[in-house]
Amino acid sequence: MGENNSAQNGRTWKQYFPDGDLWVFGYGSLIWKPPPYYDLRVPGYINGYVRRFWQASTDHRGTPEQPGRVVTVIERSFWETLDDPQKELESSATSTLWGAAYHIPASHAEEVHDYLDVREIDGYSVHYTPFFPVAADSSTIHTHTHAGQGPNLITETHPLNHSAPITCMVYIGQPTNPQFLRDPAERDPAAVAEVISVSSGQSGRNPEYVYLLEKALETLGLGSADGHVTELVRQLKAIEQRHNRKEEADIEELNAEREVRESVKNWEL
Repeated sequence: MGENNSAQNGRTWKQYFPDGDLWVFGYGSLIWKPPPYYDLRVPGYINGYVRRFWQASTDHRGTPEQPGRVVTVIERSFWETLDDPQKELESSATSTLWGAAYHIPASHAEEVHDYLDVREIDGYSVHYTPFFPVAADSSTIHTHTHAGQGPNLITETHPLNHSAPITCMVYIGQPTNPQFLRDPAERDPAAVAEVISVSSGQSGRNPEYVYLLEKALETLGLGSADGHVTELVRQLKAIEQRHNRKEEADIEELNAEREVRESVKNWEL
């Protein structure tokens, strides 16, 4: 990792955000379920990472007895040393990885950091990386003034400098964390799909997480699709079909699309 990407332990975020405000990048559930108190949401990407469902979940989408599978990002340089049957899906030398960044004002930065530490407690640690914003209309981004933890109807438009990356805090399940799937057999796409199909945790069924991520990535705009996620959805649907659960799967996918659309309405207020 480069200097801005090196793993950090503890509360080091003020070294990167001396004004006290905070930028957080989301590549998984944060895309459709943002942190509280954000006043700015910006779609965009980071470079040099690959997104994979190679992190076990013993809380949100699984249990300690039957862990589910959730997404993490892996440095491309390390990922290239691993056995991955889906390597052909990563054609970009820079591994552009799409997601959304959130600006947290200084007045709530510590509180949101605490919230994210709890939310990402199952094997994730804090890192820092340049984020490249891409506004929806190529020139502006929208901010939302929050009342409590939800946006109200006050919206302002601000110019966005596309040439300057933004340093973002990002939670990553490193290959050294206990929940990372070290066994190549467990990382096989078919094995990942099978585990997801039968897993559930305190945040709901594991397949729902995959459907939500696919739909959320679609809302980010051109170029934001992820082949690994799309293929995982295809395999999950095939499993549900084999087990005569197609109708339930279709309903779950439809509900995921509806939830993401409702989130989008809040972003566009």
